[in-house]
Amino acid sequence: MAMPVSRSPVSRAFFLSSSIHPTVKVRVNRPVGGLLASLLLIAPVSSTLAESDLPADAPPISSIDELQDCNLYAPSGLRRVEARCGWFEVAENREDADSRKIRLHIALVPAVDETAAGSPLALLAGGPGQSAQDLYTSVAPALSRVREKHPILLVDQRGTGRSNRLSCEQQEEIDDQEWSVELLRKVVGECLEALDTDPRYYTTSVAVRDLDEVRQALGFEQLNLLGGSYGTRVALHYLRRYPQATRAVIIDGVVSADLALGPGIAIDAQRALDMAFARCAADPACHEAFPDPAADVKSLQEQLAKEPVSVTLPDPLTGKMLDKRLDENQFVGALRMLTYSSETVALIPLLLSEAASGNPAPLLAQSLMITGSIGEMLALGMHNAIICTEDVPFLDDPDSYTPQLEKTFLGTIMLDGMIAICDVWPAGVIDDDFKTPVVSDVPVLLLSGEADPVTPPVYARRAKKTLSNSRHLELAGQGHGQISTGCLPQLLGEFIANPDPQALDESCIERAEPVGFFLDFNGPSP
Repeated sequence: MAMPVSRSPVSRAFFLSSSIHPTVKVRVNRPVGGLLASLLLIAPVSSTLAESDLPADAPPISSIDELQDCNLYAPSGLRRVEARCGWFEVAENREDADSRKIRLHIALVPAVDETAAGSPLALLAGGPGQSAQDLYTSVAPALSRVREKHPILLVDQRGTGRSNRLSCEQQEEIDDQEWSVELLRKVVGECLEALDTDPRYYTTSVAVRDLDEVRQALGFEQLNLLGGSYGTRVALHYLRRYPQATRAVIIDGVVSADLALGPGIAIDAQRALDMAFARCAADPACHEAFPDPAADVKSLQEQLAKEPVSVTLPDPLTGKMLDKRLDENQFVGALRMLTYSSETVALIPLLLSEAASGNPAPLLAQSLMITGSIGEMLALGMHNAIICTEDVPFLDDPDSYTPQLEKTFLGTIMLDGMIAICDVWPAGVIDDDFKTPVVSDVPVLLLSGEADPVTPPVYARRAKKTLSNSRHLELAGQGHGQISTGCLPQLLGEFIANPDPQALDESCIERAEPVGFFLDFNGPSP
């Protein structure tokens, strides 16, 4: 989702001038960690977790009356959200009431007009592995219209945030080692052994049951759902399981229920990059400054595959001088993440030109910010539980995709990484109908960015076919996630107030244009 970014790659790019020159050393190591092995169906929000002041030893609740006053703190420290919080206890294995108990962290942000008694909006985070609480503290302004009459319900999905988070420190640290599928299998196995939990029970099919049990305990007849990225999969499955408990649904960056993610990651990323280059070519100033950015990508990949570059540069977050290197995999990983929003797409031709001219420091700085955020933002154990249950087992003949993937800048590394993880990680609980289209007449609003590199509009169109009371809004030139773009906060408020998709006046979205390209580090062009 295109949401407020507290550590913006755009704002951090300015201090990285062309006076920083690299020293070149031959290296053949090819590291890849969470960045390239992850689906990353996630909003580009802050890189550290939000905090709640609910005591860790507070007793579990059984009703809304037992929630305690609490504060949610944004990672930036610039936002505090008053809420009512509690721990909700569930069985890890829902088919065995005597199995170990885990606690879910829940927060209810009250409506501005608490007398309105509107049904709550449950925010479902992306990732897989992101915390709903962490997400909300970053996007709260986008939901201000909704919150006028509807409280916001935040349930950190099991395995994320403060809900028995499944962290994989070994997997997060793989970037320091030489890449191979054997290494990835090794570190994923070490993570699996270190977890004091059964990862088979941290899937979407189980999580929707948790959410509905929370709904019942809090006494809500219905929920409104807002899912972003991977959260759209959760929203659609909740709608399937609990249609009578679902009042309205907003899904942003849609993953259709029958879709198995994997090969499409590289293909869709290439599509988004090609769209960015086409937009630059159509902009006279950008085309004059950067006549062939696609050639820069090819040249840099070839160079970095042979000779990774060592660079001395300031840490983009602390300013401390660092000795780092940029190799082919770091390069393509950073390039992929830069395609997620129009703000960072605006930097791509300039960063490529600088790197091709012998100054890779600005591009490396982007890579450092991106990779540094992944381990903090995602619970990689929960991420692994999802992809190894809901995606990789449903890929037919992965090798058949190789010729097409080899034409993309990412190649096969994303798919290879996912398969390697799932060679080790066990598949978990999945409902029999999980991979079938969701058929519903509940009001649904689908949102897409035309240039989304991971959940392109075609996925939303695929889901919409069986949602008879739905509407799909596609924003021209935008990337991954729309709820904060242009007039969308207003439209979200209108839709939740009156969940009639056809009644929305979408004309305002035409004014949401992508950010102009950076011709230099002074800022975007007009």
